[in-house]
Amino acid sequence: MKKAISLVLLMLLIVVPVLTGCGDSKTSSDNSSGDEKGSKKHKIGILAPAVTHGWVAAVAYNAEVRAKELSDEVEYKIQTSNNAEEMTAQLDDLKTWGAEAIVAFPQWEGMEVPIQQAKDEGIKIVNFDIKIDVDGVYRVAGDNKDMGIQGAKYIVDKIGKEGTVVMLEVPSSGSVSELRKEGFVDTMKEIAPDMKIKSYATQFTREDGLKDFSDILTKNPKIEAVYSMDDETSIGVLQAIKEAGRTDIKVVTGGGGMQEYFKMMPENKDIWIESALYSPAMVKDAVDVALKLLNGEDVEEETIIPTTIVDRENYKEFLDEKTPY
Repeated sequence: MKKAISLVLLMLLIVVPVLTGCGDSKTSSDNSSGDEKGSKKHKIGILAPAVTHGWVAAVAYNAEVRAKELSDEVEYKIQTSNNAEEMTAQLDDLKTWGAEAIVAFPQWEGMEVPIQQAKDEGIKIVNFDIKIDVDGVYRVAGDNKDMGIQGAKYIVDKIGKEGTVVMLEVPSSGSVSELRKEGFVDTMKEIAPDMKIKSYATQFTREDGLKDFSDILTKNPKIEAVYSMDDETSIGVLQAIKEAGRTDIKVVTGGGGMQEYFKMMPENKDIWIESALYSPAMVKDAVDVALKLLNGEDVEEETIIPTTIVDRENYKEFLDEKTPY
């Protein structure tokens, strides 16, 4: 009898640790049963690209921060992906999980069909940033065209109505670059028609900003300003300017809201460093829209966050040590 009891105890010691070690998922399912009264929480899924850029990392971070803040009402599951196929598979996973609403950042082409299917199945869809061709999808984004408009006004304010401006566009980013370019070029034609604009293609990374702008500097002996659309790109641009020893450039714009870039603004008195704030924290508004929809509230189909300009005169107002961007 003692041997039998000992054998049972031994089996329990083996099985219990195995059970407690199972399950590792980016969800809030531990609280899925609701509060003590048993009220049901809404299930919100979040789809974001894998981290290829600090701004993208901050999108996923802020989405999860907001979902946690709403933990009394929301159970969430967040997925990150490397391409449209992977995001489609993760969208299917969220449907199986029981998502009632999905906040999606569909950075790649090819997401129209799976998002349309999810919408047709009754799931509320809130797109963050990217606009795709699906009717009835809600959207939260910054004002990309206005970022270009404000960039043109800022440059003219600092250097006047004549000079040479290098515009760094990113065709691979689709509507983001197209709208910022449109706002910048159209406004410059209106307020400074004699300004010379030279356009070059690059990417939203500091490495590409450094490499491409180093080449641009060798081809252009005099440049008054740089219209860069992204803070990461601008950091590379500033490094290229420093390494080349150029003193002709008086303005470098940016876009996004990168803390490292903000801290560079007061350090260089010879160049006006500017960022058109396109904060990744806007994704919190997208999570809020999803919850409002699930609660039956009326919501505008499109929520556009106004542009804010940050430079050495007001950068301290936007410093946030907690953000990963």
